[in-house]
Amino acid sequence: MKADSPGDRKVIDVAAGLVFHAGKLLITQRYFHGDLGGLWEFPGGKLEQGESFGECLKRELMEELGIKVRVVAQLEEITHSYPEKTVRLKFFQCTLEHGEAEPHQCQALAWISREQLIGFQFPAADARLLRLLEDSPGLWHEQI
Repeated sequence: MKADSPGDRKVIDVAAGLVFHAGKLLITQRYFHGDLGGLWEFPGGKLEQGESFGECLKRELMEELGIKVRVVAQLEEITHSYPEKTVRLKFFQCTLEHGEAEPHQCQALAWISREQLIGFQFPAADARLLRLLEDSPGLWHEQI
């Protein structure tokens, strides 16, 4: 089946952070009553007009979790079509600069190790990224 083109359906641009700290990765749980409710994800959000992906990510992580991060590098870009929408996700490696993450705009959060990834359920769009994280132990050690 041919993928939807931007003319067929609006593509939603999303910046997501892979926030590493002390060998752990920050994940958040979506509200149970919302879209993809109860699934775990990498924190971030929708790009606003005139905003870069890095600016979006910094803004979203401050709003959602109360943390300031340094965006290091883009690690992955994935476009995924759900029945009701298409999302283009850009995942960025980040380091925690300031603050202690609190779940201001999510159900819960967790700092997890690479071995714990398998124990959490993520949206289908994250499958390729999860394989990258499992296969890249070096990402889990702060060298920045």
